[in-house]
Amino acid sequence: EVIASSNDQDLETHVRLSRLIIDRCRRLVESGKDVFVLLDSITRVARAFNSVHGGSGRTMTGGVDARALEIPRKIFASARKTEEAGSLTIIATALIDTGSRMDELIFQEFKGTGNMELVLDRKLAERRIYPAIDIPKSGTRKEELLFPPQHLDAIHKLRRTMTDMNPIDAMETIKQALDKFKTNEEFLSTLK
Repeated sequence: EVIASSNDQDLETHVRLSRLIIDRCRRLVESGKDVFVLLDSITRVARAFNSVHGGSGRTMTGGVDARALEIPRKIFASARKTEEAGSLTIIATALIDTGSRMDELIFQEFKGTGNMELVLDRKLAERRIYPAIDIPKSGTRKEELLFPPQHLDAIHKLRRTMTDMNPIDAMETIKQALDKFKTNEEFLSTLK
């Protein structure tokens, strides 16, 4: 099911739809469903809430109303795995390096909330090197829960090596290395 709010709709529609979608997702999770939400972008949702629900009288840096991010924070914080029902996974994009103090504040507000960050690299994309991921800036919190200890050590070693390389060389090197192996496990076992 795809639900969208296009740019030609007014801000009130964006805000109303955001609330309706997250409420529907919560109900689906309560009924035992595993739900995935791709939110493009949390920055635009936060801007819409700031425009519609701003006006508490306290304005923070960048023109963001002090209370405007409460509901977007709750939306993003809805992601969870329940023991007795389903799960809600939210992947949200964020606009950065726009020159807007508001966008930077919104990004910083949500940055520490997520479990992972995937940072894209424009230079890699311009050279048509995909995936265009900035590996040193990307990562997962609690990765020790995702990998066995022997793989975790290999991953840390790989990240340290790639961080010392320029991003283009790093991505081309990892792609060539991965092409030689059928599984990630085979690849990681060579990094000991």
